[in-house]
Amino acid sequence: MHNAEIMGPVGQFHVDDGGSGGLPVVFIHSFGGSTAHWTEQLEHVRRSRRAAAFDLPGHGRTDARVDEDATIEDLADDLGTVLDGLDLGRVALVGHSIGGLVAIAYGSSHPERVAGMLLAGTPGRVPLQQADQVMSAMSSNYEDTMNGYWERLVADATPATRKQITAEREQLPEDVATALIKATFAHDPLPGLRDFPGVVQLVTIGDSPFDLHKQLPELPNESVTGTSHWFQLDRPAAFDELLDAFLARVDAAETGSVARTDSAAMPAMR
Repeated sequence: MHNAEIMGPVGQFHVDDGGSGGLPVVFIHSFGGSTAHWTEQLEHVRRSRRAAAFDLPGHGRTDARVDEDATIEDLADDLGTVLDGLDLGRVALVGHSIGGLVAIAYGSSHPERVAGMLLAGTPGRVPLQQADQVMSAMSSNYEDTMNGYWERLVADATPATRKQITAEREQLPEDVATALIKATFAHDPLPGLRDFPGVVQLVTIGDSPFDLHKQLPELPNESVTGTSHWFQLDRPAAFDELLDAFLARVDAAETGSVARTDSAAMPAMR
C-alpha cells in the first residue's frame, strides 16, 4: 500500500493508492469511516488493477475540514480533486452509504470519467418531514439520537467490526456529523442516477423505506441480510465476490458488450 497526501482547496486529503493495470477503482467510505473500511477490498482488487481510497473531509487522516454548510456536491468536488491529484482519467467508483451519494454526484456530473458505480447501503431521497424530525432530535439531544442511530447500523456486526466502528465514532466531531447528515438529507440522488449512462450496481444492506432500490427498482440490486451496515467489513469475501462481478460488467461495458442494467452475471447474496 502507498499512502499519499493530496492538497486541495480546503486542505490535504489522505489517500491509499496502489496496484497497476486495468480500469482503476476508487473507493469512497461512509459517514464516520475511513480508508480502513476498504483494506480487504484494496488488497483484493490490486491483484489485477490499480485501486485507491481516500479519507473524506473531517475523517481519518485527511486534514481538510467539513464546512457547516457543506453539500454532497462539495464532497464530489473533493473526489474530483483526488482523481486529478492521482492523475486518474476514467475510473469505476465504489461508494458506501454517504460515499455512494458522493459517487452519484460526481458520476452524474462527469460521466466521461466514470465507467460504473457500485453503491452499497446508499440512501435514496429522504422525505422532508422525516429529515426535519431527525435534525430536530439531534439539535435537542445529540448524544441519545446518535447512540440510537449507531446502534441500529451496527446491529449484526462481527465483534471486530463493532470495535472498529465504535472507535471511529468516538473520533467524529459533533459539528462534522451534523453537517454531513444535513447534507445527506438535502441531497436528491435520483435524477443524477437515472441519467447516468454507465454501469450501475446497487447493494442493499438490511431494509429501509429509503433504500435506493425501492426508489429506482429498475436498477440491478443485490440485497444482503445478516450483517451490519458495514457489509464489506463483516463479510469481505462476499463483498469481493459482488465487486468482481461488478467490475467484470464494467470491463465488458467498456468494450461495448454489455448494458448498464444487465445483472445476469451478479451472484445472489442473501
